[in-house]
Amino acid sequence: MIVRKLPLLSLLMCFSGAFSQSLTLKDAIDQGMANYGTLKAKEKYALAGQETVKQNKRDYLPNLTLAAQQDYGTVNGQNGPLYGFGGLGVASSGLPLPEQNWNAAFGALYLVNMNWDFYSFGRIRQKIALSKADADRLQKDSEQEQFQHKIRISAAYLNLLASQRLEISQKKNLERAEVFLKLAAARVKNGLLPGVDSTLASAEVSRARIALNQVKDQVKEQNNKLITLMGIDISDIKVDTTLVIKSPNVIGKSEASGIESNPVLQFYKSRMEYGAQQLRLFRKEYYPTFSLFGVYQTRASGFNSDYAVDQSSFTHNYWDGVDPTRQNYLFGVGVSWNLTTLARTAKKVSAQKFTSEALEDEYKVMEQQFKAQSDAADVKIQLAYESDKEAPKQVKAAAQAYLQKMTLYKNGLTNLVDVTQTLYALNRAETDRDIVHVNLWQSLLLKAAATGDFNLFINEL
Repeated sequence: MIVRKLPLLSLLMCFSGAFSQSLTLKDAIDQGMANYGTLKAKEKYALAGQETVKQNKRDYLPNLTLAAQQDYGTVNGQNGPLYGFGGLGVASSGLPLPEQNWNAAFGALYLVNMNWDFYSFGRIRQKIALSKADADRLQKDSEQEQFQHKIRISAAYLNLLASQRLEISQKKNLERAEVFLKLAAARVKNGLLPGVDSTLASAEVSRARIALNQVKDQVKEQNNKLITLMGIDISDIKVDTTLVIKSPNVIGKSEASGIESNPVLQFYKSRMEYGAQQLRLFRKEYYPTFSLFGVYQTRASGFNSDYAVDQSSFTHNYWDGVDPTRQNYLFGVGVSWNLTTLARTAKKVSAQKFTSEALEDEYKVMEQQFKAQSDAADVKIQLAYESDKEAPKQVKAAAQAYLQKMTLYKNGLTNLVDVTQTLYALNRAETDRDIVHVNLWQSLLLKAAATGDFNLFINEL
């Protein structure tokens, strides 16, 4: 018999030790939320974003530098220009004497330097606002990943449940085919039926075994998908069959007002906000920066004050060379404005405008998709509910027809073809019953995924 593939909802596919007792859906979700690596990673990204906000707040503090150096060397000077390119110049200072000498002594410099960009037209505040927007984006990304993972686990669980129910139906079908084969073989042996009946009955048994093996393959595939989403070791899961006998109470058209609160849409909104904050920061780069600065330094030297007239007036003594004897201080206010930044910033701003508009377009696309999916889910729920009511009637009628034909066949009042047709009908009815009932839960899950309200589904368990 041909085994039909399980229906996989497009939205659910997009989000895409053996148990001694059956695993409930809530337990599967709890394990998946606790173990899945991607969720852990995104939670840590969100924590990193919060730390970045704190770091940007501290960037507003002034720079305060303490420095000290002690040196030993000569102080020959020379008239002429000098540029310390790449920081390779030597800051030796002394008289431009008529000839080189190698008089050397110790020297030292001690200083405290403070530099504070106290006003930059709100650039620091905007950096903080940007980091907050980024932290919110990372948090929303973590939340939407958690929401989608719940949907993925639920979808995989329902698919596994449907597969296992189909496996049970195919086992029953194989048992019926084997009974039919025994009956046909006995009647052929007694000369009551032609030998072809036994051959055809044997073929039906083989067909039933093939169908069962195909379903077992589906069960294993769905089992491993669920295990992967749960983040646990490979095992054969036995799902809880409560959902098979229970139907959700929320049937009918529900309001779609919750679309805007969908965690996925909230994530897209946070991306838009981050782009808007980035644009504001780039615009701040048009303006100059005002700074306060101050320096206090003290110097020491082994060269005496009369070294200009007496080149022997210096000492090699270390302590005399590093003991400070001169102090200087300096403080002031400055402004810096790189005018070529205006040209560069203009293009950064225009590029960010396009990026922000693109993020807004992506949000609108996702919003429209969720609205369409929510509307489709309403119809799916209603149709699945109606089909679920009809499925037991179909199974009951097919079972009665099969029993009737088998009774007639035992008494030689019908042929093999009639019995085989009722066998097909019964197997198809049982398959439809298994799939249709799970489809009812899948339709509700589709609605929950579209509206962003997972409680709409989970509260029905």
